[in-house]
Amino acid sequence: MDLSDTIAPTSDQLDAVDLLAGPRTFTIERVSPGNAEQPVNIKLAEFPRVWRPGKSMRRVLVACWGPDATGYVGRRVTLYCDPTVRFGGQEIGGTRISHLSHLEKRKQVPLLVSRGKSAMFVVEPLGETPDMPEQVDWDARIAEAAGDVDALKALYKLAGRLEPNNRALGERIAKAGKDAAAATSASADGEPNDYLPNDPDLTAP
Repeated sequence: MDLSDTIAPTSDQLDAVDLLAGPRTFTIERVSPGNAEQPVNIKLAEFPRVWRPGKSMRRVLVACWGPDATGYVGRRVTLYCDPTVRFGGQEIGGTRISHLSHLEKRKQVPLLVSRGKSAMFVVEPLGETPDMPEQVDWDARIAEAAGDVDALKALYKLAGRLEPNNRALGERIAKAGKDAAAATSASADGEPNDYLPNDPDLTAP
């Protein structure tokens, strides 16, 4: 019997106690504004509740990925429970980042650990997605799929997941798909160009 569900907190967010069994890696599905106390909600594809990173972890995200949170979608983060996190002078534990995708190498971020005292926080690169290496050679993948409508459709979906804000990439793959469809225009309805969206928008939810 797995006791994990029985110790889940009564909460609307991911808490440090959710990570007592060990670190977990999540894919960021959406970032939205929160409230004054917790200004950021991060929807995780593999978890039912949002992650609301504290100020220190928001600083880490900005230092590693930049301030534009729209670019975070599709990226991955490994979180763990750090029992040494202090609040009100007591160690109560907290959620911390250990690894991030889209990092070329280890990143050190200076964080305040107490009034007037800072320390370096280390984030390791998270190198691979479940399907393929994080750094995709799109030129090679498009060339490999050239002429294969089904392969290009799959590549289009992959681009939407890994680079949801890269409209130019989506349009390029869509055009390759239309060219492939036109080259094999023996479709039953005589409409060779409706294999892929006419106006692809990778930023659409």
